[in-house]
Parts: sequence; C-alpha cells; structure tokens
Amino acid sequence: QVQLVESGGGLVQAGGSLRLSCAASGRTFSNYAMGWFRQAPGKEREFVAAISRSGGSTAYADSMKGRFTISRDNAKNTVYLQLNNLKPEDTAVYYCARSIYYMPSAENDYDYWGQGTQVTVSS
Repeated sequence: QVQLVESGGGLVQAGGSLRLSCAASGRTFSNYAMGWFRQAPGKEREFVAAISRSGGSTAYADSMKGRFTISRDNAKNTVYLQLNNLKPEDTAVYYCARSIYYMPSAENDYDYWGQGTQVTVSS
C-alpha cells in the first residue's frame, strides 16, 4: 500500500514562504510523476504543479508560475513544493498525489493522495 504524507504547512504572513514536503512509501517512487493540488474553503480542489519521474520537467498552473517551485529527490522518496511571496488567497489545504501519466493536471489521472497539509496566509 502506497502512503503519501505531507508536511511543512503552517501559518505565515503575506509575502512569506513555506516549503512543503511529501514523503512516499515504497521502492518505486521514481516510476511515477508527482503532483500538488490545493483546496481552499468552499472551493473545488485545483491543480498547482506537477513534476516528471526524473524531475527534469515541471508544469504549473498559470496563477502559480513564478511563485511556486516543485522539485523532487528520488533518493529520499520525497517531492517538495516551495511557496514564495504567499498571498491570503493561497490559503488552502495542499495535497500531493502520484500519477502513472506524464505530469497530468487532472485529478482523475492521480491514483494515490496524501491527507493534506494546511497553509494559512494572513494579511
């Protein structure tokens, strides 16, 4: 059974930064693309970023480009999301997920999800 465990969320002031981590169990981490999604209160979950199996390619939602950076360390079975210049509208639960496809942005293309980590940005 695959487990994805996010960490690194918290309360931060606008303009601040956070680094989220997602640790995966199992020995096949490098066989899968990884993605980050977020869900704000009262809103649907939305795509944030994805990274290829090797980490050589990345994709971002347009509104996150330039502020967020996704990366991975296959030796540590971990994917990261660096959040910079945070805004109150970035407040959400952030989820990582695993996919057999090439950096998809659709939720249905991901098969395993973490439990999420809360990010709260104060103004």
